[in-house]
Amino acid sequence: MAKDRVYNFSAGPSMLPLSVLQKAADEMLSYGDSGMSVMEMSHRSKPYEAIIGEAEALLRELMEIPNNYKVLFLQGGASTQFAMVPMNLLRRSKKADYIITGQFAKKAAAECEKFGTVNRVASSADKTFSYIPKLSRADFDSDADFCHITYNNTIFGTRYTYVPDTGNVPLVADISSIILSEKIDVTKFGLLYAGAQKNMGPAGLTVVIVREDLLGEPLPGTPTMLTYTTHAENGSMYNTPPTYAIYICKLILEWLRDLGGIGEMEKINAKKAAILYDFLDRSKLFKTPVAKEDRSMMNVTFVTGDADKDAAFVQAAAAAGFVNLKGHRSVGGMRASIYNAMPIEGVEKLVAFMEEFERNNG
Repeated sequence: MAKDRVYNFSAGPSMLPLSVLQKAADEMLSYGDSGMSVMEMSHRSKPYEAIIGEAEALLRELMEIPNNYKVLFLQGGASTQFAMVPMNLLRRSKKADYIITGQFAKKAAAECEKFGTVNRVASSADKTFSYIPKLSRADFDSDADFCHITYNNTIFGTRYTYVPDTGNVPLVADISSIILSEKIDVTKFGLLYAGAQKNMGPAGLTVVIVREDLLGEPLPGTPTMLTYTTHAENGSMYNTPPTYAIYICKLILEWLRDLGGIGEMEKINAKKAAILYDFLDRSKLFKTPVAKEDRSMMNVTFVTGDADKDAAFVQAAAAAGFVNLKGHRSVGGMRASIYNAMPIEGVEKLVAFMEEFERNNG
């Protein structure tokens, strides 16, 4: 790490790979031989068409996305997808299944209710969203137009370690905080979507991966810009896309490819998470409320059990260069988001600081 940079544990926007930031800085005034910044390029220009084309090709390669899936580069964040998914997929029974595992799953279900009937198949609210419900095919409505899950829960620190079996009902997943961090079998899903500001780049870009058979006529009255087919038929160029965010995404995908791909990244992420969870499991001061089998590799939540001590820890950590460790305002405590760009040494140094804090404040 550069000496003037902190270890940023923000849940998003999150830290980016240092080499990516350096390359972007080097290319800021002139990209290649274009004589201009990517920020200044027409999205219809040959140099920019190459950038977005390379970004899609890299994402397809890294995630092993089959040819019968479209990759869309959109805007509006995952929150806009809460509406776009039902507007485009509620075409038959007008019913959808949702598994409620946190705040964003709740928001997604509430948005879907504006357009159809929502069946909340299961919820972990009974234990403050500290676990993932275990379900079988019999739990789902075979007549539903789709089933929706939030794959990783940034606020509560849980994640799916299995893919629910929904039979012939298309499975839709919000993978905002887990995309590119571990291998995902795209073929088990009808649609995947992700805000980019955690593992893919800066805020402003949203990626949708949708199976072609799910493209078609949306609900009557759906705006043109909220129709997947609009963007699929125009190569994400129906209007001006978030050009610079897509460029940074391309640089991150190149970085990930050069690292060895998602499989290698998953090994590194598992090691980082193990370092932090192993400490939490042996600590007498800090603990995590999450069920062991459902712990997120990306967002590690923990508490001391004393709100004043939590606040003192967050303040002391920030002074020592470990920033954005305060938990979400709805739950308090602490949260260390250790996305792809967080180096192993950042987690090791955080644990060393936590050990010192425990010795002085335990």
